[in-house]
This record gives sequence, C-alpha cells and structure tokens, in this order.
Amino acid sequence: MTKSVWIHELTWPNIAKYLETDDLAMVPIGATEQHGHHTPLLVDTAWASDVSEMVARRENVLVAPPMHFGWSPHHLAYPGGITLRPETLAQVAVDIGESLISHGFRKIIFVNGNRVANLPPLQIAMAKLRFKTKAYVAIIDTHLIARKEVCEAAGNARDASHHAGNVETSFMLHAHPDLVRADKIMSLPEHPLADFASNFPMDPPLDQNIAFCQPTADEFYKRTQGHGTYSNPGTASAEIGRAVLDVTVARAEQFIAQVKKIDVVCDRCPIPI
Repeated sequence: MTKSVWIHELTWPNIAKYLETDDLAMVPIGATEQHGHHTPLLVDTAWASDVSEMVARRENVLVAPPMHFGWSPHHLAYPGGITLRPETLAQVAVDIGESLISHGFRKIIFVNGNRVANLPPLQIAMAKLRFKTKAYVAIIDTHLIARKEVCEAAGNARDASHHAGNVETSFMLHAHPDLVRADKIMSLPEHPLADFASNFPMDPPLDQNIAFCQPTADEFYKRTQGHGTYSNPGTASAEIGRAVLDVTVARAEQFIAQVKKIDVVCDRCPIPI
C-alpha cells in the first residue's frame, strides 16, 4: 500500500491494487459550524478526519475525502455556518457509499465528527445502503465510540463534552493548537441538569432520561448567550486532548479491526444515477 491513506491522494491503479486484498473504506463526515470565539468552524471535520486518518494508518485501510458539511441548522445564528438539509446529508452519504460499493468496497464506515448531531440522517443512510446493496455499513461517532473513556479523560465532569467546551477545546489544543485562540477561552458555570436531556447525554450521569428536541438557531443563540460556547472550556488542556484523542482512536481501531474480519457478500452494487 502506498504511503497515503487518502483516496483523493491516490491514483486509480493504487486503489485497484488495494481492492485486490481489502474492501473497507472510512468516510469522515464533519460540519462547518461555529465553536465559540476560541475555536474554528473546522472542529467537527477535524474530529472526523483526524480519527479516520490515524486509524487508517494503523489498520492499513483507505479513507474517502472528508465532507465538511453536516446537519447544523441550530448554528446558523452565527456567521459562517453552513448546513445541509437532513435529507440532503442522508442522500449524499448514500451516494458516496454507492459510488465506493460500485468499485468493490464492501465495508463502508462513516466517521461522524459532528458528534451525535449528524446521527439521524447518517443512520437513515446506513440503513438504506445496507438493505439496498447488502454491503456492511456502520457509523463511528467520535464521542460515542469511547464515551466512557472520554468522560474519564475529562475527569468525569458533567458538562465537559458539550459544544465548544472542555473536551472539544482540549482536542483542538492538542491536535490543532495553531487554530485555537487561547486568549479567547472563557470560563462558564456548569449548566443545571435538566429533567429530560434533549439528546444523547455525553457526560455523566449517562442514565439521564431523554426526550429528543431539536433547538432552533434562535434558541441555541440564546442558550450560548451570543458567544457560541455552550459549556465551560476554561479547564481545557492539550493533555486532556491527547488522552481524549488516544482513547477515541483506540476504540475506533478496535472496531475497524473487527469489521475487517467480516466476510461480506454483496451481489447488488448499483451505480448511482
């Protein structure tokens, strides 16, 4: 295998050679959405692409070009945000999967860096691809793949993983320090615990009751008080970021290693039109 793991950096004979012995492709999907005054709109795509590249190098698999757009309508009150409609994201993911499957890839792993938020459309895409093509299709969420270990790395703080808070800021301080405005990192109080979480709880208590609710852009703007940061990044550090990334990559690698052993028979491999 050539040095690069990125499909877009290879020639087609490189990819044909890879497909003689391997059939797995990782597909990083992030977002372009604000992450406060201190971290860039790249954060979610960085999660997806960094984890994908590190795992791919360890497991000798290929990675599709990262997609910088996800489902982010609740961030549009802040300049620069770009969102796809959920049905558009689902269909783009299906088209990417079908394209790869048509060449002989039989295992498609979406790597979601817009943690939790992109899951509904990507789960629909995963189901459509599996039932239509018989390929093996799965999703790695860059928080949920190692939720327990990520929480431990952040000291089991209840509010650590929320938007632009400790975990995300720490990740960027470790992986992309040149893009972090350390002088803009603020300290925020912990949010009161709601009776019902509006999404999958990412921090303790992980047994919190849930009633799913999608905030509007105006509601999210008010929640983040016009600065865009939802939880406290004031305790973030590169050391926490290194630990968070290490456990995320380790669990993702463990999953990919298991999927590589699966024998997939895919007799219907459509070319998207």
